[in-house]
Amino acid sequence: MRPATRPIPTAVPALVLLAEDDPELRALIARALRRDGYDVVPVPDGAELLRALDALRAHGREVDLIVSDLRMPGMTGLEAIRRLRAGGARARIVMVTAFPDERTITEARDAGVAHVIAKPFDLDDLRTVAMHVLAA
Repeated sequence: MRPATRPIPTAVPALVLLAEDDPELRALIARALRRDGYDVVPVPDGAELLRALDALRAHGREVDLIVSDLRMPGMTGLEAIRRLRAGGARARIVMVTAFPDERTITEARDAGVAHVIAKPFDLDDLRTVAMHVLAA
């Protein structure tokens, strides 16, 4: 599925925090989102996601969208999301997972995840979801 339109350029591009432990997939997603005009900060796991969010906030930047894998070494994406929410983060969240069972999807929704995408996924589908989640 191809996005019908590209995101509308703004003076300040949306800031996307991307947590994915597979370096090749992380680079691929980051490139695609950057081509769509977003600022992307890629990190390899949940702990780095939390550190990056704190660092960005310290520099006056608020994250607009978090795209996170579910299963990563150390801290899972879901654990990181729960900590973010407990800390007051309001960013919209898209979770990607190779394990999209009903329990996982329910837990993700309960944690404030806007959309869950099953791996493997079409990169254009992720781009479309990101655009729609940010527009909501």
